[in-house]
Amino acid sequence: MSNYQRVFQPGGCYFFTVVTHNRQPLLINPAVIGRLRLAFSHVAKTRPFTVAAAVVLPDHLHCLWQLPESDADFSTRWRLIKHFVAVGCNQASNTRREKPIWQRRFWEHLIRDEADWRRHVDYIHYNPVKHGLVKSPSEWSHGTFRRYLQDGWYPPDWGASEPEAVGAMPLD
Repeated sequence: MSNYQRVFQPGGCYFFTVVTHNRQPLLINPAVIGRLRLAFSHVAKTRPFTVAAAVVLPDHLHCLWQLPESDADFSTRWRLIKHFVAVGCNQASNTRREKPIWQRRFWEHLIRDEADWRRHVDYIHYNPVKHGLVKSPSEWSHGTFRRYLQDGWYPPDWGASEPEAVGAMPLD
């Protein structure tokens, strides 16, 4: 068993990767995506966090969260989000009375500085292109790229080729 330890930084900004069970393409279902959106807003009402960037792909999602200054409990937030989505899915339960919607764990990375933040935002927005789902990030509707484009963070042709910083990142 691994000796993985999470880093809990009150007020931290974190990059996450959350994957569906056995990489099933469950997140292509508009009802599941709607339930996921609802889960984020539902959980944020009682356990606030800000989504700085996000993308939802068929079998996983990436997002960047900013937590409140006095709070580092992202694990409970993810547990609640996953549960909220699972409850709303028409899926049979396993022997542990769990719906096989999500992998049990998730990947997290504490953002260290502004350059690290920018690399992860670019990674999130380029991910649909990386996985061959679209030719340009602006073609993918399940993420924050269009908002960033509208706000002037990216030029209109950004992502037509892989950004150098994204290609060097050892992530999914």
